[in-house]
Amino acid sequence: MKIRLGILTFSDGRDSINDINKPVNQKFIDVITSRIKKTKNIEPIVADTIVHNKEEAVEEAKKLNNKGCHGVLFNYAIWCYPNLTAIAQNFINTPILMFANLNPGYPGLVAMLAAAGSLRQLNIKHLRLFGNIEDEDIFNQLESFARAAYAITEMKGQVYGIVGGRSMGMYTAVPNLAKWQRDFGIDIEHIDQLDIIRGAENIDEKKVDSAFNWLEKYVGNISYDNDKLTVDKLKTQIKHYYAIKNIISKNNLDFIGVKCHEEMSSNYCTECLAAAFINDPYDFDGPKEPFVFACEADSDGAITMQLLKLITGSPTLFMDLRHFDELNDLYVYCNCGSQATYFAGASDDFKKNLEKVSLEPADYLFKAGGAHVQYMAKEGLMTLARFMREGDEYWLAIIKAQAVEVNRELMHETTYAWPHVYIKLKTSPRELFAEYSSNHCHGVYGDWTQELINFCYYKNIAYKVYD
Repeated sequence: MKIRLGILTFSDGRDSINDINKPVNQKFIDVITSRIKKTKNIEPIVADTIVHNKEEAVEEAKKLNNKGCHGVLFNYAIWCYPNLTAIAQNFINTPILMFANLNPGYPGLVAMLAAAGSLRQLNIKHLRLFGNIEDEDIFNQLESFARAAYAITEMKGQVYGIVGGRSMGMYTAVPNLAKWQRDFGIDIEHIDQLDIIRGAENIDEKKVDSAFNWLEKYVGNISYDNDKLTVDKLKTQIKHYYAIKNIISKNNLDFIGVKCHEEMSSNYCTECLAAAFINDPYDFDGPKEPFVFACEADSDGAITMQLLKLITGSPTLFMDLRHFDELNDLYVYCNCGSQATYFAGASDDFKKNLEKVSLEPADYLFKAGGAHVQYMAKEGLMTLARFMREGDEYWLAIIKAQAVEVNRELMHETTYAWPHVYIKLKTSPRELFAEYSSNHCHGVYGDWTQELINFCYYKNIAYKVYD
């Protein structure tokens, strides 16, 4: 994840004043770029020229756009002619953040506010920031903008693959192709689940055996029962994992949803193992980038997960909002097994995660059998989210949550074989259940509330924050 952040600095439109103040502008450009370079996620792309006339505004904006910036910072340290900002924005196709440096000896804040007023009159979306870039809070706001801008820009041109159709009658899982293209710039490719079956037949047995031995070595427990979960059934799931990875590669997909129920789970095997390890930052063959996999072909779930992944660079959860435990004041999130094993330990060392994982026989609901990937998520601050639709319009539920670890006996109250996340919230179930309009929810570790709010702002999507 490398966010390319353009930096376009504006100046006074008078040649003589611009020349006098070039050292002042350059000083703040250097401070900004120096601070950004201390992070590993953002690369500053500085315009070649400080803009002080129309020609420079056009040329420098075009060049930044052509360099593939994910977002652009409009930088103000002294008085600048606002019309130059208005001209430059015409050639910027990514989100804009206006930044006035802390420089009271010069009217940089005045310049930003005057330019911002111009953009408001032009209905140009932008955020504003004022202060010292070395201040941690100020830089965090810049980084929140950059991550949201990265997600907005990277989504454009992506392809989502639906393997299979609607699962178990869920309206909330079915996407609108034209709306996704209009709102997010994402295309959708439909693929038959038969491709998984055909692909699995061609997976090299040595590769399967190697993956199987890896699971036997590192997974904390495998509960073979000689019925639903056997060696042969687990190897079938491994073959399906590799077949789905080949589908992703063949179709050049950026994220994926697989129907599973009931064609696969009733006739071949559950796709739980594939869902877990495709979402993980590692698999049987070593480290890899997490890749969003939504089970039950839940497309609004998939795009939520993809947004969370683009913002954070980390694995994402797919869960059912299963139960509210009134006695313990806990929201219980539990689904049939598509949660990345990373969340069992939240460690960069896969061994520490997998030692907390158990592969359990598939629930009686799934006739074909296979393994569910069971664990209890590690405690920690989390951000949960879900895109939902009121009529044809999206809104985003953003939930500031605290995952907690509890006595494993509580897992028997739901479906013991499935992975669980226990969540503490201040929001009452009465309020949440009255408004939250999906059975599924998604999440990552950390507080990413502001990044999600920024995304919604630029995309004109309503949102509500729960905590």
